[in-house]
Amino acid sequence: MIGEVLLVLRQARGLTQAEVAGRVGITQAALSRYEADLRVPDEETTSALADVLGVTQDFLTHDFRMRGAVAADAHMRRRATARPSDWRRVEAGLNELRMHSSYLLTRVPMDPDLHVPSLDPFEVSPAEAARRVRALWRMPIGPVRRLVRWVEAAGVVVVEQRMPSQRIDGMSQWSGDHAVIVLNADMPRDRRRWTVAHELGHLVLHDSYVEPDVEDQANEFAAELLMPAEVIRPQLKDVSLGALVDLKAEWGCSMRAVFERALDLGTAERSERDRFYRRLREKGWKVTEPGSDTLPPEVPELAASVGQRMLDAGLTRDEVAEIIGIAPGAESPFLPKPAPATHLRRVI
Repeated sequence: MIGEVLLVLRQARGLTQAEVAGRVGITQAALSRYEADLRVPDEETTSALADVLGVTQDFLTHDFRMRGAVAADAHMRRRATARPSDWRRVEAGLNELRMHSSYLLTRVPMDPDLHVPSLDPFEVSPAEAARRVRALWRMPIGPVRRLVRWVEAAGVVVVEQRMPSQRIDGMSQWSGDHAVIVLNADMPRDRRRWTVAHELGHLVLHDSYVEPDVEDQANEFAAELLMPAEVIRPQLKDVSLGALVDLKAEWGCSMRAVFERALDLGTAERSERDRFYRRLREKGWKVTEPGSDTLPPEVPELAASVGQRMLDAGLTRDEVAEIIGIAPGAESPFLPKPAPATHLRRVI
């Protein structure tokens, strides 16, 4: 129904009903009825709504058949102090990406090499689920290199974007047979890797399970995926700051994550926890740890590669935009930015 699509697009842009209605030339009451699916806008109004929201008319009226609702609640990694208005807007943006990916991939199908399994957390522990994913994907025994590449190989669309709050790390949700993960582009690299693993844990374990402990389960999944217990345990006997800096470089996880892993595996004492975090504060490492910028970057490539394939096949940018469902000139993760113009100067 058009109502959910209108609601998601408006919220993703941070617009009020009054602002959209004013730009379209209708009353706020009329837009409210459209969003509630109490009335269907006529063709002229639909066209105007599509223009204001930056999508094609066909996209706005498309019958989306996705895994879950169009305006679905997202799995998200955020701090408790994140403002609801901020994370609701990011959630709407995620749902818009779900719609665009669903709309696009019905026209340009993906055939991923891997797949994301769906496991029941009542039957499989998060750690066991992570071990199964590692085995299914035939991942290396030790540290995971290029985690985003592994996730994208399973058909998950990963998108980086600037978010209205640094208290939101990422969100994820299924869309049809594939999923979408949105990451805060301003996160340090170690936190970004953990967020990808955390959101993957949600996708594997929480397709329909929404109990309060899902965040702890996603973290347990991420810990085992990135730092398998049987491999890393012998390295966690020394949890001094110097050793943790080296372990961070090897495993691509924050010093805090490595230390917490040592606690979970019993190679560090609980009595050491307060002293560890006090040392981090004293050195000014609680927010920004050393070594994060030297980790290999995790750069999403799948979304832009879909649009690039169509451009390489001879389609114009406007034609690709129409297939994605966006207005000409609008930006999308599925449409690579045009190469900057080069100015040649003739030398005599």
